[in-house]
Amino acid sequence: MILLWGLSGETPLALVQRALERQSAPVFVLDQHSFLETELELTFGPQVQGTLRSGADWIELSEITAAYVRPHDSRLPEVRNAGSDGSACSHATRLEDALLCWTELTSALVVNRPSAMASNGSMPYQSILIRSFGIDIPETLVTTDPNAALEFWEKHGSVVYKSVSGVRSIVSRLGSGHRNRLQNIANCPTQFQEYIAGPDYRLHIVGDEYFLSEIISDADDYRYASKKGGRLEIRPGSLPQDLVDRCRALVAFLGLHFAGVDLRRNQEGRWHCFEVNPSPGFSFYEVATSQPISDAVARLLINSR
Repeated sequence: MILLWGLSGETPLALVQRALERQSAPVFVLDQHSFLETELELTFGPQVQGTLRSGADWIELSEITAAYVRPHDSRLPEVRNAGSDGSACSHATRLEDALLCWTELTSALVVNRPSAMASNGSMPYQSILIRSFGIDIPETLVTTDPNAALEFWEKHGSVVYKSVSGVRSIVSRLGSGHRNRLQNIANCPTQFQEYIAGPDYRLHIVGDEYFLSEIISDADDYRYASKKGGRLEIRPGSLPQDLVDRCRALVAFLGLHFAGVDLRRNQEGRWHCFEVNPSPGFSFYEVATSQPISDAVARLLINSR
């Protein structure tokens, strides 16, 4: 049995579910929208065992051979709005904690375990790991010092700023309007990077398979190009095999079975890596390129049995 945990209406989870169903694989869907009707009993011994019930459906944890997990914040609107005593939120939080505990202890294949995803919580730390595999990163400054940020800006001429953590942020370039706002970083560590001009690439690594998308855009953050009326074209691409091998070794070192590696090639042909995403929203690229990424994820889950 393969467990899918997340929001049932979310496209990546739905694509994997459909791919599994096309291959007649048994699937148990744990929809976070149903958390208030979900119970988990855990028993700890030589192996972690127990029963997962969601509505009228239930499954013994020992039957799960693989899990694809894309959980969102358990405090969904239907949870927050269920009563005023906080019991619903408390139940959802305890359930989430127990499920995360199970994903760490189970012998089933988990795509991906929370511990393997942890490096994405600190972009500076992950950058050190990326560079240790011989992959270049843009020159980076993390600071709360406005003067240091200004000096970095003047050194590189063109600089972007982004979140220090794995929480999604819109990557933006510094402009004249930001000069007076630099004082605000004294209250919040901010990451600045030299701007690398050139096309973006997303490398999806799924077990032993990989898929590459080349992104052509005039936006600082191509993910939001269409909302700002900018150019966006996504097509299958190619990478030097040595770089692919380095990225695959990095993903394996992190303990990830499925990851999205963000790369950019500058005008001199030099490659830079920005991030290893441990829970990639791959549907954005699959829909644009028709690359069968969800089928690869389904094969990964099925072959674990």
